[in-house]
Amino acid sequence: MKGIFAIPVTPFNEDGSLDIRSLEKCVDFCLEKGAHGIVMPVNASEVSTLTHEEWMTVLKTGLSRVNNSVPFVAGISGNSLEICVERAKICQDLGANSIMTMPPGKGGGVVNIREFYEQVSKAVELPIWIQNNKPPNGATVPTDLIIELLDTIPNIKFLKEESEYPGHIMSQVIRHSGSNCESVMGGMGGRFLLDEYRRGATGTMPAGHFTDLQVKLWNALILGKENDDGTREITKESRRLWEVLLPSLNFEFMFGTTAYKLVFWKRGVISSPLARIPIRKPFDDQDMIELDQILDVMENELTT
Repeated sequence: MKGIFAIPVTPFNEDGSLDIRSLEKCVDFCLEKGAHGIVMPVNASEVSTLTHEEWMTVLKTGLSRVNNSVPFVAGISGNSLEICVERAKICQDLGANSIMTMPPGKGGGVVNIREFYEQVSKAVELPIWIQNNKPPNGATVPTDLIIELLDTIPNIKFLKEESEYPGHIMSQVIRHSGSNCESVMGGMGGRFLLDEYRRGATGTMPAGHFTDLQVKLWNALILGKENDDGTREITKESRRLWEVLLPSLNFEFMFGTTAYKLVFWKRGVISSPLARIPIRKPFDDQDMIELDQILDVMENELTT
């Protein structure tokens, strides 16, 4: 569980229906560009807009295309404990390597969050990722509770940290949980990857539209030495590549999945950049000019 764990988007036809062929191409693209793992369906997959049948189709398609070539992290987040437990059992039956979930809704406080993860853990034997997010994308799990869950529930083994001050939280979790936390990864497209890596992160989970550049960045990071205090050196090449990526991350901060899909579409991977309401963001001709200029600057770092 190390490296770039890419998230394919969920492509739709112009009539709003699932575009399975584009979904297959999207997963294949991430694998061909070197992703060390695949994560789906999650927030960047527009999972909150999918029906149960669509969620199943996306999951099965992803598992089929990956075919055990890299670790597959299945997203099971939903609006209730019951939905998440049902999804966890389905993922286990279908052969996912691990599952990842946020607490439902706003979390409901420490007691509810603890019970939620305890019940999901009892339902399956799969390794579990805690996904720690921030509103409106998801509930934030208190850091002390993250450490407690990692220390006391055997199949909770991993953390995806993308709440406020993710680097600080990673440092605390790594310091206090030790080997109980087998992998800790960031999110937000890798916006804070250099700081996270310095502190001990084992990877990141970005949307997959720039998987090739993200993998280049990761390969440059792991060439750095480890310091005596346990922190890691950030190589000059990794900082250069991160600075190439940074304008796109700033752009995605505004447009999210709309931007991911437009890049996949411009790179010839999916047939339509359509995103569903309420995920869809306003996007005009001036925004397209900016996106094109960002892609022009990145061109030499992307593979065809």
